[in-house]
Amino acid sequence: MKISERALGMETSPIRKLAPYAEAAKQKGKKIYHLNIGQPDIATSPKFMEAIRKFDQKVVAYGNSQGDPNLIKAIQKYYDDWGMHYETKNIYITNGGSEALEMAVFSLCDPGDEILVFEPYYANYTTFAKLGTAKITAVPTSAEDGYRLPDQATVEKYINDKTRAILLTNPGNPTGVVYNKQEMDMIAEVIKKYNIALISDEVYREFVYDGTYTSFGTYKELEQNLILVDSVSKRYSACGARIGCIITKNTELCAQFMKLCQARLCAPAVEQVGAAALYDTPASYLEEVNKEYKKRRDTIAAGLAKIPGLVSSQPKGAFYVMVKFPVDDAEKFAIWMLQDFDMNGETVMIAPGNGFYATPGKGVDEARLAYVLNCEDLEKAMALLAEAVKQYPGRKI
Repeated sequence: MKISERALGMETSPIRKLAPYAEAAKQKGKKIYHLNIGQPDIATSPKFMEAIRKFDQKVVAYGNSQGDPNLIKAIQKYYDDWGMHYETKNIYITNGGSEALEMAVFSLCDPGDEILVFEPYYANYTTFAKLGTAKITAVPTSAEDGYRLPDQATVEKYINDKTRAILLTNPGNPTGVVYNKQEMDMIAEVIKKYNIALISDEVYREFVYDGTYTSFGTYKELEQNLILVDSVSKRYSACGARIGCIITKNTELCAQFMKLCQARLCAPAVEQVGAAALYDTPASYLEEVNKEYKKRRDTIAAGLAKIPGLVSSQPKGAFYVMVKFPVDDAEKFAIWMLQDFDMNGETVMIAPGNGFYATPGKGVDEARLAYVLNCEDLEKAMALLAEAVKQYPGRKI
């Protein structure tokens, strides 16, 4: 039996690829502090389960392909509160932000077309592009510059007649960067100049710790080129609900999204009921969550600052930080921490950085850390990490 080249070309998630090593470590009795995956330990808003418990339909039937009307109305109100109005016809419910990204790629790209990203970038963007027979073109940024975007002239060097879209996360995963007005204006100018799409993944919108947040949805001139990707996963700590949405005011794109929604029949009916209720969560919930993550951001930053030779920038949003370690290979270091290292039966798991790059050889000494643990556990994890760097045979200092 022949396996398709498309499937063989997919890459293992850098976030999950070391799971077998973690399981083996746990079998040996080690406690692992998971900094490798963005799974919050924040309690999901109780609105979700309250709504599901009240769900009393005798048949869990197919739903509307576009999405539950109540959920779409809730999302409309949410965006109105952010100063962005979308009609019902502009919003399509998806199986998490992941399906939204797949729909965007499928609707924009033919085989061989290109999507421009800024590396390091969320690793699954490569998978979504390959599923859509497209290619990722990566524009480099650097840890030393805080992963800020390059100037317009540099960005334009990576655009050609095969470029169909710029795809970015704001706030950033894995960098924690929140783009400033100058960077956003530059992106808007490039989009208009070349008449390509902007796929703006804004699932971490509520998690900004320094300054305010601006959505690309507020750029009137981008109305026909913008695709917004959103999700309840991180906002309400409901990752397993797998409910997201894709939004655009481009009528032609809307027609393509509807075809794809119909092809998969519908998003999960019961989860949509819970998700609709999540949008009724009091603002105080998000305010408290934001404060908690800011404390965690400051905690991990303080711990990283004590590790000699380590380079990291202060993340402004989301709950990730990209770190350059003084080691020969961050993946080898990560495996070593799981297999050979512990302090009092405890160790740390990180996500190797090479999987967040498209350029071969880049990110080898980097890793993404997710500060999703409580501050006490983060302090313990930082102490473990500092000791691991000291003991690692492949350290560079």
